[in-house]
Amino acid sequence: MGRPGLIGMAARTAVVAGTATAVAGGVRSHQDAKANQQYEAQQYEAQQQQAAMDAAAANAVAQQQAAQAAAAPAPAAAGTDIVAELQKLGALHDQGILSDDEFAAAKAKLLG
Repeated sequence: MGRPGLIGMAARTAVVAGTATAVAGGVRSHQDAKANQQYEAQQYEAQQQQAAMDAAAANAVAQQQAAQAAAAPAPAAAGTDIVAELQKLGALHDQGILSDDEFAAAKAKLLG
């Protein structure tokens, strides 16, 4: 056996090129899968951080509402005009200064 002929060389080149293409495709597939996994991990971490920030914000709102409830005026004394106080609360509620829950809590305190 001597040197391979032209057809043999072409066949060998085709085999080598096909093998190289298959290997490159496998590497690319592996890299794509790894990049996708990293992306999903980053998305999960971002969701966890957002959930923690939302929980902290909700906690801050609850503390602020508790502080406002603690600072609310004491029940009306016998000499206080309850109707005037209720009108003031209604005006604050209509202006959007008091939420529905805050308005209801203040009204309950006034009425005893």
